[in-house]
Amino acid sequence: MNESVFQTKEDKQLVYIPDKCIVCGTCVMVCPKDSLVIGSVGAVARGLVDEAFLNSTPDTCIVCGMCAKVCPTGAREIRQAGKTVKDEMYLHYAIKPTTVNDDCMHCGLCEQVCPQGCIDAKQWLANDGTTGMDGKTTINQECCVHCGWCADVCPVDAITVEKPFAGEWKVDEDTCQTCRTCIDICPCDAVFARKWDAGERVEKVTHRPDACIYCGACAVACPVDSITVTKSAIVPEMAKKSPFEKKLVNIPTPEPTRTTKLVTDEDMCLGCGNCVIVCPVNALSDPYLASGHLNELDSKPLLEIVNGTIKVLDQEQCNGCGTCAMICPVDAIKLEIKEV
Repeated sequence: MNESVFQTKEDKQLVYIPDKCIVCGTCVMVCPKDSLVIGSVGAVARGLVDEAFLNSTPDTCIVCGMCAKVCPTGAREIRQAGKTVKDEMYLHYAIKPTTVNDDCMHCGLCEQVCPQGCIDAKQWLANDGTTGMDGKTTINQECCVHCGWCADVCPVDAITVEKPFAGEWKVDEDTCQTCRTCIDICPCDAVFARKWDAGERVEKVTHRPDACIYCGACAVACPVDSITVTKSAIVPEMAKKSPFEKKLVNIPTPEPTRTTKLVTDEDMCLGCGNCVIVCPVNALSDPYLASGHLNELDSKPLLEIVNGTIKVLDQEQCNGCGTCAMICPVDAIKLEIKEV
């Protein structure tokens, strides 16, 4: 598993493990030195740029360990003399493990719905002469995000889950452009786009409260700030959690820092305008543009077709979601890491 050493001080190290990071921004909220920077999370989650979700500003970290203590997944570790510090002052270790009891039928429903692929359910014919079934169900605690899907679908209530946070989730239907960045970033499959029938009106994105851990990743990733996630409590009995709750409870999720830039290839561009229409920043500027009225609007904030090719009007307007790059049929627009 890849890891980066963010800072070393005497015999202590702050280590970042990108594979465990769910880009919730909780660490950024508690850092007393503003050392941590969240990048263009949409582009990272969608595999459009090769970058970690989180970076550290050099020589600012004091290795206090607050970010590691409040991380719900163990994506940051404090290591002393080379050994990971593990105790109930760290949220990741204070959360009770997601467990399966002896009532389990090993039916595999939990394995099917687990958004992180943490569950392995095996079933076989009983070996005692009966027509019963035996089996084994195991949960990988290292990748479990404690979302509760497994417990909710279990037909015999054999699974116990403790969530890291309680909170509230809201979306502004007027600003949401259904770019699906929130869906792609959510570690719990707690946000989705509902299917609809002809003539039926549904919300642009739908929230599953029972699956949500109120981490805030969707709010961090939203390119038009239409999602609000606020934590109301740290759920586990984490030692000395009051100071952390003061930093987290009823506080908005942090804003990401734009670490990418849009790059275009005019020779490749077909001038189809798909990117102009689907860009959530563009679409927010005028609902007619979002409806496909490409040529009827003269003013657009971010992307435009000029003389048959794509032009970036203002790089500062881009929030790095990568929706434009995903829809381009010829890879004429993409995101690249900015030079610092």
